[in-house]
Amino acid sequence: MLGTRKKTIESCDNEEIRLFLDGLWVEDGLSDNTLAAYKTDLKLFSKWINQKDKTLLSCESSDVSSYLADRLVKGISARSSARFLSSLKRFYVFAVREGKLIKDPAANIDAPKLGQSLPSSLSESDVERLLSAPDTATALGFRDRAMLELMYASGLRVSELVGLKLSEINFRQGLVRITGKGNKDRLVPVGEDALTWMNDFIHDWRLDILGERKTDFVFPTNRGTGMTRQAFWYIIKRYVAKVGIKAKISPHTLRHAFATHLLNHGADLRVVQLLLGHSDLSTTQIYTHIAKERLKDIHEQFHPRG
Repeated sequence: MLGTRKKTIESCDNEEIRLFLDGLWVEDGLSDNTLAAYKTDLKLFSKWINQKDKTLLSCESSDVSSYLADRLVKGISARSSARFLSSLKRFYVFAVREGKLIKDPAANIDAPKLGQSLPSSLSESDVERLLSAPDTATALGFRDRAMLELMYASGLRVSELVGLKLSEINFRQGLVRITGKGNKDRLVPVGEDALTWMNDFIHDWRLDILGERKTDFVFPTNRGTGMTRQAFWYIIKRYVAKVGIKAKISPHTLRHAFATHLLNHGADLRVVQLLLGHSDLSTTQIYTHIAKERLKDIHEQFHPRG
């Protein structure tokens, strides 16, 4: 049985591309989607370069640069062009290695610079509206409020929030112990408001949800099991719609708001890094861009020469 990947390779009418894909499939066992992406990128460039009476193996660096410029004029995103160049570079490394080329025409061409996408966040007033959205007269509504309060108070990842166990909470010290990415442990302080919501939920409403069932998960579902990331994402979307928040949201919206609001109020970047569990400070620095945008807005609104 050939499988989708082999069919993708054998259906290619360009011999150089077919051999390249075959080599990738044998050496790296790449996925169907990855092989199809390589094939698409290379076939498009092959068609473009053929119009100049050249082939993949006879083009020069200037041709690659011209093609990238042509994509820019057509409005193709820098991210897409960067992926194309990665495909092309890998193809030419293969061609040189196989002795089909002496010089790699894409070797000294830099990928287009990608704009740094800012994570979605919420204003402080939007956060207050979101936190007040659940109906806390019900067990599930109280659970949702406690989860939202904890996420905003601590900046936990969604997976860390839904996976939190009773044994990982220290109410006396106001801390939760989190095992994050790479199995790295960190202690995260939790504000008094969130601790109060959690404490009230655990000692009252949580028992109504579980009944006679037992689980160590802090925030169980009405089936008595741990919650999935997708389920919590649905909860956030439902409450965002309920209170009419128009901002673009993501599963980590409250985590981003946590980091952004800390920086807006003067927190040190390295402290925020530790709280978020980022191993690299550069991962955290993206939040300073959001904070700077907020400062610019304030300056423009209130400064006499803003």
